[in-house]
Amino acid sequence: MVEVYGIGGLIVLVLSIWAIISIIGSSATTGAKILWVLFVLLLPVIGFICWLIFGPKEARSAI
Repeated sequence: MVEVYGIGGLIVLVLSIWAIISIIGSSATTGAKILWVLFVLLLPVIGFICWLIFGPKEARSAI
Protein backbone atom coordinates (compact mmCIF):
# COMPACT_ATOMS: atom_id res chain seq x y z
CA MET A 1 0.00 0.00 0.00
CA VAL A 2 2.94 2.31 0.60
CA GLU A 3 3.87 2.10 -3.09
CA VAL A 4 0.43 3.42 -4.07
CA TYR A 5 0.81 6.44 -1.80
CA GLY A 6 4.31 7.03 -3.15
CA ILE A 7 3.13 7.00 -6.76
CA GLY A 8 0.19 9.24 -5.86
CA GLY A 9 2.50 11.68 -4.14
CA LEU A 10 4.82 11.72 -7.13
CA ILE A 11 1.90 12.45 -9.46
CA VAL A 12 0.71 15.31 -7.22
CA LEU A 13 4.28 16.70 -7.12
CA VAL A 14 4.63 16.60 -10.92
CA LEU A 15 1.21 18.21 -11.44
CA SER A 16 1.99 20.92 -8.89
CA ILE A 17 5.31 21.73 -10.58
CA TRP A 18 3.56 21.86 -13.96
CA ALA A 19 0.89 24.20 -12.53
CA ILE A 20 3.50 26.52 -10.99
CA ILE A 21 5.43 26.70 -14.27
CA SER A 22 2.17 27.45 -16.11
CA ILE A 23 1.26 30.12 -13.56
CA ILE A 24 4.63 31.84 -13.88
CA GLY A 25 4.40 31.81 -17.68
CA SER A 26 0.81 33.08 -17.76
CA SER A 27 -0.36 36.56 -18.63
CA ALA A 28 -1.76 37.17 -15.13
CA THR A 29 -0.59 40.08 -13.02
CA THR A 30 2.28 39.56 -10.60
CA GLY A 31 -0.01 39.68 -7.58
CA ALA A 32 -2.34 37.09 -9.08
CA LYS A 33 0.60 34.84 -9.91
CA ILE A 34 1.85 35.00 -6.32
CA LEU A 35 -1.59 34.14 -4.96
CA TRP A 36 -2.02 31.23 -7.39
CA VAL A 37 1.44 29.82 -6.57
CA LEU A 38 0.73 30.04 -2.84
CA PHE A 39 -2.64 28.36 -3.36
CA VAL A 40 -1.04 25.49 -5.32
CA LEU A 41 1.74 25.11 -2.73
CA LEU A 42 -0.57 25.11 0.29
CA LEU A 43 -3.35 22.95 -1.21
CA PRO A 44 -1.72 21.03 -4.06
CA VAL A 45 -4.65 18.97 -5.36
CA ILE A 46 -7.37 21.59 -4.87
CA GLY A 47 -5.06 24.37 -6.06
CA PHE A 48 -4.18 22.47 -9.23
CA ILE A 49 -7.83 21.75 -10.04
CA CYS A 50 -8.83 25.37 -9.37
CA TRP A 51 -5.97 26.59 -11.59
CA LEU A 52 -7.22 24.40 -14.42
CA ILE A 53 -10.78 25.65 -14.04
CA PHE A 54 -10.38 29.30 -13.00
CA GLY A 55 -6.86 30.21 -14.08
CA PRO A 56 -6.25 32.65 -16.93
CA LYS A 57 -6.92 31.07 -20.28
CA GLU A 58 -4.17 31.49 -22.83
CA ALA A 59 -5.13 32.09 -26.43
CA ARG A 60 -4.14 28.97 -28.31
CA SER A 61 -3.08 29.54 -31.89
CA ALA A 62 -4.34 27.16 -34.52
CA ILE A 63 -1.66 25.51 -36.63
